[in-house]
Amino acid sequence: MSEVISATYQLYLTEDESPEGKARGIALEQTVEMPADCLPPDIAHRMVGRIRSLEPRADHWSLVIDYPVAALGRELTQCLNLLFGNISLQSGIRLVHVDWPRSLLQQWGGPALGVPGLREQLGVHDRPLLCAALKPMGLSPQALAERCDAFARGGVDLIKDDHGLADQPDAPFVNRLAACQAAVEQANRETGGRSLYLPNVTAAPGLLGQRLAAARDAGCRMVLISPWLTGLESLRWARDEYGLALMAHPAMTGSLFLPQHGISPELLLGELFRIAGADAVIYPNVGGRFRFTAETCAGINHGLRRGLEGLPAAWPTPGGGVDIKRAGHWKRAYGPDTILLIGGSLYAQGDIQAAARDLMRAIRE
Repeated sequence: MSEVISATYQLYLTEDESPEGKARGIALEQTVEMPADCLPPDIAHRMVGRIRSLEPRADHWSLVIDYPVAALGRELTQCLNLLFGNISLQSGIRLVHVDWPRSLLQQWGGPALGVPGLREQLGVHDRPLLCAALKPMGLSPQALAERCDAFARGGVDLIKDDHGLADQPDAPFVNRLAACQAAVEQANRETGGRSLYLPNVTAAPGLLGQRLAAARDAGCRMVLISPWLTGLESLRWARDEYGLALMAHPAMTGSLFLPQHGISPELLLGELFRIAGADAVIYPNVGGRFRFTAETCAGINHGLRRGLEGLPAAWPTPGGGVDIKRAGHWKRAYGPDTILLIGGSLYAQGDIQAAARDLMRAIRE
């Protein structure tokens, strides 16, 4: 092997499994998918994953495998396949860390704007950003636009479609896009604000391109997308072909976050989404209605911001548990380079413009 990509797995064994046998099986399954004694020596030497280390831990074994970069052809889709393709159908295997070769990171590129670029667009340089979600499904485009207007006048930086807003009869995508973007632009003109509206463009391939083009042509500069529904490569495509900043939603990723199998959220949401091109990544905040811990949230934040071979840092976007009373806590806990996503607690106060203004004041203070 010349250049390698190293993957760390946690192995959880059944009574009839040995750590060495399970490790060798992964190395073969993820590359050549054949028994070792059926391989030509040259292929075995160049292509089969190599076990770098296999060590016992308290309740699992830690396995590190070096895979040849030649086995992924520098494609992000094949990288996912190489790291966790067939073995995702097995059990007791959890992918928790990847050492990314510099050449791959430079090729894939990461966020177009990330933390510094989005701050520049918004003219906000010293505080967390505030994001509100348009809800509920079933409202008309005009009703959603009225909420956009109230949020923008209340000082909310990013006003996004809820991830469930698609092309329903109540608010078709094209009508919703036009109404909401116009409302935010009007509010910005009258207040001097720089709020952005983020339409949800998540769709099948053909429709995805149409929605990205429509968002760009309407004047949007950032969109919401669920990359585990559209395919992770859709992030790079949207970044490169349409020039839009991207907020990634974690829909469908929860099926991977099992205690003893899958991919760790720190790796998937904290690194893979960023590497693929997400400028901001939504995740369920600790204390909300999902099961993420404080340690998991801190790990996601670290992955999104840590130095990664020149890639811009991306924005952690915790959702849930953010209200006026706890705004200061989350600002201190997560730092200024965070987008605080809030929904229910603003709506619960009735006057969402006043509630947003009060929350923004609390964040500024």
